[in-house]
Amino acid sequence: MKKLSDYQGFIFDMDGTLLDSLWIWKQIDIDFLARRGFELPSDYQKCIGTMNARDGAAYTIERFGLNEDPEDLMREWFEMAIELYSNTLELKPWALAFVKKLKAMGKKTAVATSSDAELAIPALRRTGVLDYLDAVVTTNEVERGKGFPDVYVEAAARIGTGIPDSVVFEDIIEGITGAASGGFATVAVYDKLALSTVKEMRENSDLHIMSFRDALNILEEESNDGKKERLR
Repeated sequence: MKKLSDYQGFIFDMDGTLLDSLWIWKQIDIDFLARRGFELPSDYQKCIGTMNARDGAAYTIERFGLNEDPEDLMREWFEMAIELYSNTLELKPWALAFVKKLKAMGKKTAVATSSDAELAIPALRRTGVLDYLDAVVTTNEVERGKGFPDVYVEAAARIGTGIPDSVVFEDIIEGITGAASGGFATVAVYDKLALSTVKEMRENSDLHIMSFRDALNILEEESNDGKKERLR
């Protein structure tokens, strides 16, 4: 991996990377089931974690004996998510400062997310980061999801930076390996709700940061080194 400041395109995952949002779906599950008189079973999220929304809704109806339609469950979940994304979620520490710094340096920036645009745009706008992005791309707009490079390739194309000149920031191992398989440099961003994959993230990424304060420090150090070189 070359110096961070040498990259021209910076592509960010949203949930768990820019936004402190990995807790949201557990809270939605808790609230959804509480409305129907149930507590969240310890294995429920693991059971539906690999399902799409429709399959998850069908599973939920069967497991809890609900006399409801899958479409109604999906709509309720989405409405609950819109409320939280639009009014509650916050950026990870130093995320906005880092994106602002990149724009001040003339870099191109994009978000590549698995979330629907109806969730992503309100959250990014309310937290102020949308003003500093050149593109927002969702996996709904490409053939394959995270785990493959498609969404990152599309993001790089939209901001006009080649893959060798672009770096991807991700908080999940599927994002890191998917971006790397497409030839991107990768930065793993720590999230407290993904502790089980920290070791794997470190081993498979080009750089690992605990927060965007680390990334700002790296840019500052590289800038200072450049000044020293010019003075020699």
